[in-house]
Amino acid sequence: MLSALFRRLAPMAIFLVPFASASAPSLTLEKLTPLLPQGSQVALWVSDGQHNQPQISLQADALLPPASTQKLLTALAARLYLPNTFRFSTRLVQTGDDVALVFNGDPSLTRKDIRQLLSQLPRRGLDTINNLYLDGHAFAGRTRAPGWPWDILAVCYSAPSTAITLNHNCVQGAIYSQPDSTLTRVHVPNHQPISVENQARAVSKEEQEASHCGLDLSATRQNTYYFSGCLPHRKRPLPLNFAVQTPSTYVKAIVADELARLNVRVKGDIRVARAPSQSRELARHQSAPLTSLLTTMLRDSDNLIADNLLKALGRRYFQQPGSYRNGVAAVKAILQEAGIDLSQAVLVDGSGLSRNNRLSARQLAEVIHYITRHPELEMTQMLPTSGVDGTLKYRQSIRHAPIKGRLKAKSGSLYGSFNLAGILEDDSGKQHIVVQLVSHYHPEEDAQPENVPSPITQFEREFYMALIRGQLQPTLAQSH
Repeated sequence: MLSALFRRLAPMAIFLVPFASASAPSLTLEKLTPLLPQGSQVALWVSDGQHNQPQISLQADALLPPASTQKLLTALAARLYLPNTFRFSTRLVQTGDDVALVFNGDPSLTRKDIRQLLSQLPRRGLDTINNLYLDGHAFAGRTRAPGWPWDILAVCYSAPSTAITLNHNCVQGAIYSQPDSTLTRVHVPNHQPISVENQARAVSKEEQEASHCGLDLSATRQNTYYFSGCLPHRKRPLPLNFAVQTPSTYVKAIVADELARLNVRVKGDIRVARAPSQSRELARHQSAPLTSLLTTMLRDSDNLIADNLLKALGRRYFQQPGSYRNGVAAVKAILQEAGIDLSQAVLVDGSGLSRNNRLSARQLAEVIHYITRHPELEMTQMLPTSGVDGTLKYRQSIRHAPIKGRLKAKSGSLYGSFNLAGILEDDSGKQHIVVQLVSHYHPEEDAQPENVPSPITQFEREFYMALIRGQLQPTLAQSH
């Protein structure tokens, strides 16, 4: 029973107000299932979309890890502060016999874009140049925020946030296991300037479990990756996504290769340094518009877009190289001007990847309320829709009717956290702001029967179905 769950968690009180008319079938907390694992912590907020007055408020001011729901703050601050014409730009400039690529953190910049920029050199008769500078002074400080888990830094969703960014600071590859052999093989495309050393063994699932052996990946700042441990035999290759550890080194190698393809000779060096102040622009590449970047960031939960936008905000707001510190300060200041008080929030990045971040359900509800009250920002349509697109397309708890298509929300998952923040439409057509923060969620895997939905899936499905149907009757439940 859900009341038993709430008694387990922490001293708290829940006040529920019905959504629909009194004629709707009532559903008490005692009839709701399932139970989340013991030790879980839940914060909930459900309010009227017009006035943001709480209809359900459970631990609304508890500061919990927001995970990727934090991208809502980054997105709103960017939408409020950056002009509609904002685009990340990458420029090719010339000073005498030297040229420079000036980067501003475009998270969508590709090798093809670099090729098109550099192709201007032979077209302008610059078959020989002295030095080529890679200028990344737009950003400063850490490339990864405090609190990012150290053990996932080699995978692409933890790619470093840098001004010199290319190919999403990510390289794709695959690891193969060979039938009847303990050998594994790693494939990375030849044109990617990274190296891989592989000592991982291919074993049976039984041997893997008996030896407590898993596949381990580590990396160095020289963009060298090391595989060790065990990989269960697979019929198909396991896809890999390597986070480029030092993007400037990676970009330097790619630029050298592209110049060679263009038959452009560099007499001096390709240097990571600031471009000379007096220069003329030869070519420019611009990213997609801000609304397009934000839509991708929110629907796909793109960490690199979020963190590079955070630093771009810090750079513009404080007129200094962007960083995590000034980016966070800019977000708080911009949202404070909009009436959203984040003075008690703990923010260290723009993506929510850091485990140091802390937000409350009330604070997230204020952000959603602002978005719904300002349709001119066009942010509601940027959110994923339950069972339709983005990170909510395949979320088991909400992908089927009657919840499918009724919830537009940003999801957020981190170790032990399963969160949602968005807008829900009930059967009467009314819209409600909904925030769900589930933290310290650690189910016993061995105790979970096969073909039975996980506890979090059951909890979410029953909760949102009850909200949609207006089946939650007024209840005051005290924990013991």
